[in-house]
Amino acid sequence: MSALDFVAGGFRWIPAVFQYSGGVAALPGFSIRRVRFLRPVPLDEGFRVVERMIAAAGRPPAAFCACELRSPAPFTDDGFRAFNQAYVEPLRRWGLVEGDRNPVARSNVCPEIDPPAEPSFHAFSFTVVADEPRPSFVIAGSGEAREGGARYGDATVRLGETSPDAIAEKAQFVLGEMERRLRLLGQSWAEVGSSQVYTVHDLHPFLGSDIVRRGAAAGGLTWHYCRPPVRGLEFEMDCRRVPDERLV
Repeated sequence: MSALDFVAGGFRWIPAVFQYSGGVAALPGFSIRRVRFLRPVPLDEGFRVVERMIAAAGRPPAAFCACELRSPAPFTDDGFRAFNQAYVEPLRRWGLVEGDRNPVARSNVCPEIDPPAEPSFHAFSFTVVADEPRPSFVIAGSGEAREGGARYGDATVRLGETSPDAIAEKAQFVLGEMERRLRLLGQSWAEVGSSQVYTVHDLHPFLGSDIVRRGAAAGGLTWHYCRPPVRGLEFEMDCRRVPDERLV
């Protein structure tokens, strides 16, 4: 597998599954801008807001390259599939998705406390024209399930286990997946500006040995008290290097 260019959007992407790509990186002449909402914005309204903000920056909808979502609670497999089918429809209208080829990276997690009432935007990223060539990339969120299986439970590391040892093994799998995606974009932990963990379980038993020691928290680590989006998953990460981040 290798990353592919999405010239219309100004970024490269890692092929993954129909609902998201494994990650994106700006093509030469472009950089990634991230916009975070102070409060979650419901999905349908969010897509309209995103389109307006991208247009105001002088970019086409195809410049939309990544998003971070918040959902009320973890989905069943069937519920997640139905959600994803609806989620990709605006991307099809914007010319981003053809068939099952979706270049947009994504994280979608569920706050354990005070979740939104419906799936919502937390943040989004898009490419802008850049005079200075600076690396910028977003690695999509990954939980402890191997991609491409018919059911998440069939591909989940230590399904149903939440002991400290099991959570550590899940984290090791996810860290390995982060590294695989970084390599596909020609990057490493040394280039990452921000790393995020999403779990309700204790990180401390393996924070130093498995996360910090391998360089995954060189810029610090943001821990979101959230669950991954599918029932049975317990640990998720994403990471990025985005030189332009804004709060609205």
